[in-house]
Amino acid sequence: MVNLSDILVQKIESIVSCQYVFLDEATRNDYGHDETEDYSFPPSVVVKPANAEEIAEIMKLANTHTIPVVPIGGRTGLSGGALSIHAGIGLSTERLNSIVIDEKNLQGIVGPAVITQEFQEAALEKGLFYPPDPSSRGSCTIGGNVAENAGGARAVKYGVTKDYVLNLEVVLPTGEIIDTGANTLKNSTGYNLTQLMVGNEGTLGIITKIIMKLLPKNTHNVLMLVPFFKSEQACEAVAAIFRAGIVPSALEFMERDAIDWGMKFLGEVNLNIKDEVQAHLLVEVDGNYPDMLFAEAEKIMSVVEQFDIDEVLFADTEDQKNALWRLRRVVGEAVKSNSIYKEEDTVVPRYELPTLLKGVKEIGDKYGFKSVCYGHAGDGNLHVNIIKGDMSDENWKSEVPKGIREIFELTVSLKGTLSGEHGIGYVQKNYMDIAFSKKHLLLMKGIKEIFDPNNILNPGKILPDTL
Repeated sequence: MVNLSDILVQKIESIVSCQYVFLDEATRNDYGHDETEDYSFPPSVVVKPANAEEIAEIMKLANTHTIPVVPIGGRTGLSGGALSIHAGIGLSTERLNSIVIDEKNLQGIVGPAVITQEFQEAALEKGLFYPPDPSSRGSCTIGGNVAENAGGARAVKYGVTKDYVLNLEVVLPTGEIIDTGANTLKNSTGYNLTQLMVGNEGTLGIITKIIMKLLPKNTHNVLMLVPFFKSEQACEAVAAIFRAGIVPSALEFMERDAIDWGMKFLGEVNLNIKDEVQAHLLVEVDGNYPDMLFAEAEKIMSVVEQFDIDEVLFADTEDQKNALWRLRRVVGEAVKSNSIYKEEDTVVPRYELPTLLKGVKEIGDKYGFKSVCYGHAGDGNLHVNIIKGDMSDENWKSEVPKGIREIFELTVSLKGTLSGEHGIGYVQKNYMDIAFSKKHLLLMKGIKEIFDPNNILNPGKILPDTL
């Protein structure tokens, strides 16, 4: 743990001015947690610089004195990536919040603190579309999305954050400011440092400006909610829809508990769901030609009708569509409000989803825990929420980690991996040996050492403790 001297604090204040340096307990506690379980790791000091130049000076100071620095964004992460586990400087990027929409080039130039939804809305005002939309889009930041390579519901058709990042301005741990690439749609000039920075979880550099590719917006969509009497059949239907030649703009899976808890949490959505229904698929198609969308919806209906389903709900109005999307987006919060939980972010080839879901339930039975599953089924991305419920504290600490390891082993055996969009961070790092050989992990460690020779930037994340 690090305690900063008065002299070092004064030097930080000389860089950003004292009004943006916080030593009080309340502020440090506020910036000492994200949405990862109930973890709390307050930094020694919270600093809110205004630009890349101030961040560069802070990093030079920290590197000289080997002070840990943790970049902090919207604090909506689910893997502990923004936790100051070694104290030090909690560096909030919240003042870097500019948005410029370049209509001529279909690009957005944004600061890391811009809220994802605000960026989407700014693009829409210009007739443009930024597709990645994590469930926390109303509170998560673009910088955090880049750091974690966030996805969201529409990644199934449009891709994840990395597919839109053209260039980044980054402050390195040693204090230099670099551009990682160019503001062009194609770039085959040297190593791709831009994509290396996407998903780096704040361990290789601090992102201070992001140049994003934008798309022309679509004008129409069709949204349907399909109830299944068997959860595994809902998973089977996912691959069947793609085999039929349809690429939905969203294809989301929700177990019965997920949708029930979501309705209870919202208190404003009331669906008449039969007791026998075990799961739902929320399916969206989008485009500019309604006739084509309705034809695709009919084709999806012909696929799902081959399974044991109840009556399909078509959202007829924008209010109905928004209500269904609110229901899906609040599932994580609803689970958290019901119980202490651990969320795992597994991803497999979509055809393997039924096997993964079945295996998760069997592992839960073996170790005595219940799970609530939902996620971006079109990507094969299943969020597994392990519920403490009435488990004893002893079993929660001793048995659940064994079960998580088996879930990850199953996931990797199905040609999947540990995280689809939440990152590794603090809570998953000691499972990395399941997905990677020692050589692979040492290569990652070597990259970290080149960028951050003194290991000051977000130390203790991604790489296993025993490496």
